[in-house]
Amino acid sequence: MPLRTRRLIAPVTAMAALVALSGCKSTGELVVDDGVGITAVRSTCPAVGMADYTGDMTLFGPAGASDARAIDVTAAITDLRGTCDPKATPVESKVSFRVVARRTDGRGERTLVLPYFVTVVRGGNVVIAKRLGQATLHFAEGQTRTEAVGSGSAVIDKGEATLDREVRDRLLKKRKAGEADAAIDPLTDPTVRAAINKATFEVLVGFQLTPEQLNYNATR
Repeated sequence: MPLRTRRLIAPVTAMAALVALSGCKSTGELVVDDGVGITAVRSTCPAVGMADYTGDMTLFGPAGASDARAIDVTAAITDLRGTCDPKATPVESKVSFRVVARRTDGRGERTLVLPYFVTVVRGGNVVIAKRLGQATLHFAEGQTRTEAVGSGSAVIDKGEATLDREVRDRLLKKRKAGEADAAIDPLTDPTVRAAINKATFEVLVGFQLTPEQLNYNATR
């Protein structure tokens, strides 16, 4: 399934869905049936997405120019997909995507090599691995649009991505309606949240931008 920029979807089943006690049984939600509990915790597979402000790259004609009239080439990472087997040891996440580029001047043949990265982030903000790749784009004479395919992979220790049994038991514990702890969300416990963060990994993809390119993306 394609994934949105930085707002990560699968393959992790989110903890954030703990919003209702309505009897629904969607993965990761609290439910009221015979008791209260979280139906499923999460996968050992990392979520996959694009790092903030790195999904696009803009190249300008004259060096140092940064206004729309000087745009030479624009490129975007799209159709980002991730595959992973949560039962594998170690856990390997593979990503693939397309790089779509457009140029303003279609005269002549032209080849561009755009750098990108695949990085592993733990706990939302700690980078533990990073790999660089290149997408080679070729424009034929008169062609203003082209695309290339990019890919990457990340290997994660399964033990590091697995919640401690004590934390899992707390999250999955069935609590009958009316009991003292039935309405207490275990995720309000800082110890539980810290354990979840420690075991949560993300694979983020993006263009390897210069500081100027990153600032352009963040402020345009």
